[in-house]
Amino acid sequence: MAAFSKYVTGKNSSIAAGVLLALYLLKRRRRSAEKGSKKISPDLVLNTEKDGKKDRAAVDRLFFLRILRIMRIMVPRLFCMETGFLLLIAAMLVTRTYCDVWMIQNGTMIESAIIGRSTKDFKTCLLSFVKFMPLIALVNNFLKLGLNELKLRFRERLTKKLYDEYLQGFTYYKMGNLDNRIANVDQLLTQDVEKFCNSVVDLYSNLSKPLLDIGLYIYKLTSAIGAQGPTIMMAYLLLSGLFLTRLRRPIGKMTVTEQRYEGEYRYVNSRLITNSEEIAFYNGNRREKQTIHSTFKKLVDHLHNFIFFRFSMGFVDSIIAKYVATVVGYLVVSRPFLNLSYPRYLHSSHSELLEEYYQSGRMLLRMSQALGRIVLAGREMTRLSGFTARITELMKVLKDLNAGRYQRTMVSQQDKDTTEALVPGSGRVINRDNVIKFEHTPLATPNGDVLIRDLSFEVKSGTNVLVCGPNGCGKSSLFRVLGELWPLFGGSLTKPERGKLFYVPQRPYLTLGSLRDQVIYPDTHDEQMKKGISDQVLREYLDKVQLGHILEREGSWDSVQDWMDVLSGGEKQRMAMARLFYHKPQFAILDECTSAVSVDVEDYIYSHCRTVGITLFTVSHRKSLWKHHEYYLHMDGRGSYEFKPITEETVEFGS
Repeated sequence: MAAFSKYVTGKNSSIAAGVLLALYLLKRRRRSAEKGSKKISPDLVLNTEKDGKKDRAAVDRLFFLRILRIMRIMVPRLFCMETGFLLLIAAMLVTRTYCDVWMIQNGTMIESAIIGRSTKDFKTCLLSFVKFMPLIALVNNFLKLGLNELKLRFRERLTKKLYDEYLQGFTYYKMGNLDNRIANVDQLLTQDVEKFCNSVVDLYSNLSKPLLDIGLYIYKLTSAIGAQGPTIMMAYLLLSGLFLTRLRRPIGKMTVTEQRYEGEYRYVNSRLITNSEEIAFYNGNRREKQTIHSTFKKLVDHLHNFIFFRFSMGFVDSIIAKYVATVVGYLVVSRPFLNLSYPRYLHSSHSELLEEYYQSGRMLLRMSQALGRIVLAGREMTRLSGFTARITELMKVLKDLNAGRYQRTMVSQQDKDTTEALVPGSGRVINRDNVIKFEHTPLATPNGDVLIRDLSFEVKSGTNVLVCGPNGCGKSSLFRVLGELWPLFGGSLTKPERGKLFYVPQRPYLTLGSLRDQVIYPDTHDEQMKKGISDQVLREYLDKVQLGHILEREGSWDSVQDWMDVLSGGEKQRMAMARLFYHKPQFAILDECTSAVSVDVEDYIYSHCRTVGITLFTVSHRKSLWKHHEYYLHMDGRGSYEFKPITEETVEFGS
């Protein structure tokens, strides 16, 4: 300690110069960070303008309100396991602080015994330390156990809550297709939630322990060196904390930007995996490499700025929170010993003074370190504010989407009256069985692009409809409106409830799970049993679509495979039709779902649907399907449509 004191005293000019240099670098880096953070995509700029608080990440009143709101999710009740672990951590922190005080006192006595050449006292104190070693080790590991369990339980609570909101209704679909406020929601639900929970628990520990240390050491030091010394240290804490908090302001915003760039980088990589076949056909590897390198470079440049900012900030933190605090500690602890008129040590011997000095000095050193940790915890709090802003934004968007509100960039339209008429969600959905009826309903995309101005037609159960028209005319848009994936921009839509309308796409979705799960999806085995449908009936469905050989090949309904790879294109489409037979909806939308199926199997599928009372909306260009439908809906792609019965002349014209 004395050597370090001489080093600090002899290098004041160097330290002052270093502080000035660090402040200068901080100022430059802050400007560059602010410039860099403005270079974001147009959608993000638009969203920021819509919600001025979106990118606000600072330790202020709003931050504490956000934390309190999220904490109500992670600690839902007063008496719960999370509260128990919070109390366990607090108890271990208190015990650890008392252990630290005891170790300081015992260590001082050991050193006094060594200096005083007292073998008996040395052995006694050393034996006491050996006896307490298991207790101290147990306290430390109980503390680690509590921290790790609390992190996991916080993550579990928050993740379940967010997924309850995310997978409610069609919110997961709306997040990526209707609303453009959040990109890469997968990163928020996985990485950001984990980092947020870890940061909250670490902050709780990193603040609680120093606060306990300070309280206990103030009490001990006040009786040893008076109240003036601890008061000076607390005043230094306040001033240095305010100064460093102001310097750390850019960290929250830079954290938000870092997570956004990380999300963009993950997104371009996932696109490459998802669309690898199309990219390979185009020989687009060089173009994709440019995109990935460009996105990665943007992330790396920001991280370079962030690293240099943390380096500059760390230099100032070390000077102010550690070394200057140590210097202040030396000044405080030396005052009663250098003051010859101080009453407590007026008649103390040299050995007593030495023992008191070492004990008070070490307590004050620990107190200054605790003060430094509190000051440095502000840095983690600023970083936590960035994660908090992102989690809060996700919660807000999920709440809006579940309430039927979304924000999206709307297409510019010159006709002001038209734009005002197109209000998402202004249409009315009426649930009624055995009928689908559009009444003066605009067919428009979520961004306000009108495909058909006024759509009106009615279809009753038992009347199959063939939907045709060029690409982009609105066929898929029609079905998304029917499935309530897209909002109505006016008029009314009468239709059965969601569960009574089934969609079979050209590329069917096969879930993770057993062979049985592919047929009954999205039902579970228990729900199948409640419906009274046996595995023998499922076997009949497979036989109807000529897939009985798959069950024979696998040997069991519980066989688990990667069905997307195991089944061919035609087998996937027939599996989707077996799924349709299982659910028996009132209406089914068949979107080119028999393109890889032979004509004879296709005829049987359509005949069976009519037999069991499933009314079909079919999108197909196959001439063989006209005979299975009574009406056709033709969209020309220019805003007009025809809804007419299919006659012999129509079939001849279609042929």
